[in-house]
Amino acid sequence: MKRISLACSLLALLMAPLLMASVGTGQWLKHVPEKDRVRSNPLAHDSDATAAGAKLFHSDCAPCHGADAAGRGSRPTLRSERVRRATDGELEWLLRNGNLAHGMPSWSRLPEVQRWQIVRYVHALPI
Repeated sequence: MKRISLACSLLALLMAPLLMASVGTGQWLKHVPEKDRVRSNPLAHDSDATAAGAKLFHSDCAPCHGADAAGRGSRPTLRSERVRRATDGELEWLLRNGNLAHGMPSWSRLPEVQRWQIVRYVHALPI
């Protein structure tokens, strides 16, 4: 019985990094409907939207992703090529729908304009 317990513990220890790595893999992208993927941010050229998005990010997103958006614990960094390559529509879809399997809540309670402001801010982050 001790051997089985030890084997299970060892397997869990070996699998943990793989499970943690899947959190920020971007697998959610394959679930974004095409109509959402191609949506344009109506605030894409609004410089005030970036500042507004920064305020929203720091109050709503920073507790998990960090004040610098570099990630915290198992929460992924938002300063990555994958996030940079994601379309505005894909990011807004993620904010609206979340990805609870990986700890990302839905932010559908935020007005749509605020979600677009957060998208604007996230896309303005340096890598």
